[in-house]
Amino acid sequence: MLTDQRTWIDRFLRHLASERRLSGHTIDAYARDLAKLVDFMDAQEIPTWAALSNWQLRAYAAQGHREGLHPRSIARRLSAARSFFAYLVREAVLEADPAADVQPPKAPKRLPRTMDADQVAHLLAIGGENDLAIRDRAMLELLYSSGLRLAELTAVDLTDLDLDDATVRVTGKGARTRVLPVGRQAVEALGAWLSRRGRLAAGNETAVFVGRGGRRLTPRAVQLRIAQWSRRAGSQVPVHPHLLRHCFASHLLESSGDLRGVQELLGHADIATTQIYTHLDFQHLAQIYDRAHPRARRRNGPDKE
Repeated sequence: MLTDQRTWIDRFLRHLASERRLSGHTIDAYARDLAKLVDFMDAQEIPTWAALSNWQLRAYAAQGHREGLHPRSIARRLSAARSFFAYLVREAVLEADPAADVQPPKAPKRLPRTMDADQVAHLLAIGGENDLAIRDRAMLELLYSSGLRLAELTAVDLTDLDLDDATVRVTGKGARTRVLPVGRQAVEALGAWLSRRGRLAAGNETAVFVGRGGRRLTPRAVQLRIAQWSRRAGSQVPVHPHLLRHCFASHLLESSGDLRGVQELLGHADIATTQIYTHLDFQHLAQIYDRAHPRARRRNGPDKE
């Protein structure tokens, strides 16, 4: 690689510091990633940035894959290259970004940890009869019973709950409203909390779950309370509200095998999200398909004409 080509990297790094005001740590990361690209170009005898082609950048990404780099690391290298090439286009060194449509290998989805039904039951066995313990028991029961998102839980108003019908109405992502069943133990816990709620709630507060000040609980307050009960229960898994939603989906799917039904309860627009969320593997999906699809079910005995 010619010296003047390395000079463009130095200019780019100064641009990141002076114009974009990125941190030194971030600039160092750019420098390391671009140095790897320079090494590749030297090995391939590519003399200038303008001589670098799209297919050569694909080879650069493939080389990282062969070297055992994680897909996220390859994606980071390509992202650094795209930022640099955008700078070179701005400076009229390049006419276009040669990495524009180069995609890194897909990273595997990072699956959340979960708890089995006994571990959840242990967590939900909150002791104490003070107002806050009763409130927290109702919150955890509702999260696990109905698979609510944290934002959905804190947004629940008194008018959204129908304990006689054992349902709760929530508005999720995309402003989609759904009515969810509430399990028996959650109904009991909510009834106990609502009988005490007036001791804490401000007169005009509509939220089901309120704090000491009488106003709607914030998502952060719910996270802290659940973490506190998790520590008291000696949980081996860090517990947060979304974990209870994940447990709800996993346990329901294990019992029913009804992926589409779980999708509706979770409020997922795309069933692929549900498949990932509940850490299904292909074999389990295939078993559900074999049992349920009319064209997949096997008949007993030999086929008949």
